[in-house]
Amino acid sequence: MNISELLVNGKHLLKDIEDGNIKARILLEYILKLSREKIVSNPNIEVSDNNVESYLNKINDIKNGMPIQYITNKQEFMKLNFYVDKNVLIPQPDTEILVEKAIEICNNHGNDIKILDLCTGSGAIGISIAKNIKNAKVYATDIKNTVIDIAKQNAKQNNVDNIEFIVSDMFENIQEKDFDIIVSNPPYIETDVIKTLPTEVRNEPIIALDGGKDGLKFYKIIIENAYKYIKNEGKVFLEYNQAKSVGELINLNYSIIEDLAGNDRVIIIKGW
Repeated sequence: MNISELLVNGKHLLKDIEDGNIKARILLEYILKLSREKIVSNPNIEVSDNNVESYLNKINDIKNGMPIQYITNKQEFMKLNFYVDKNVLIPQPDTEILVEKAIEICNNHGNDIKILDLCTGSGAIGISIAKNIKNAKVYATDIKNTVIDIAKQNAKQNNVDNIEFIVSDMFENIQEKDFDIIVSNPPYIETDVIKTLPTEVRNEPIIALDGGKDGLKFYKIIIENAYKYIKNEGKVFLEYNQAKSVGELINLNYSIIEDLAGNDRVIIIKGW
């Protein structure tokens, strides 16, 4: 079977999967270790039986709900490449809005700036901020050693050294104070809703999805404790797909940033 025939087969098998054509192509690039350009320009190259078998097995995994990012161990975020596997949530484009706004405000700060990234996961938020703000020192936390190890790997992979990783259940092991900014994209899906999500989403780590009964468990923890760790003039950036719901929990000044679809996506809290 040649490249063209295998790709057609893969696209057909994923015809009922969202973005199936794209996933079939990305998977083939990964299996054959060839660029898109090489695959397009060499459609008649024969594919080894082992690679055909591997490709079709992974196609079947995708049909059964395995995110392709966990197969390729790769996800792009803020034009950086991040290693991801089943231990971490897959960074999504909507989260770039939070990062871009944080970078914008930090770049207007002028002086050295200290940032806390809670629930860092793959490290996408904290590493992207640290990469783009040279006068920043970022502290990034997560509850599991395995997750922190992945975030450290991603910092090294992206040549970011102005970031420190801490194993911590939210604020539990945070020794630093007087942060200029706290950022977080914590778990925010209601517990009872998780079982209704697409299989692909449910294959991501539940601990990174489950926000408690009302989806606000971790937002309440952040809002109730942030004042102990942040400067009076500091700001807290939180991602939530219904950001105004978080605003209802507080008596402080806040603003809402919409995503590209016009949905409330990020809440910025100030006036601690």
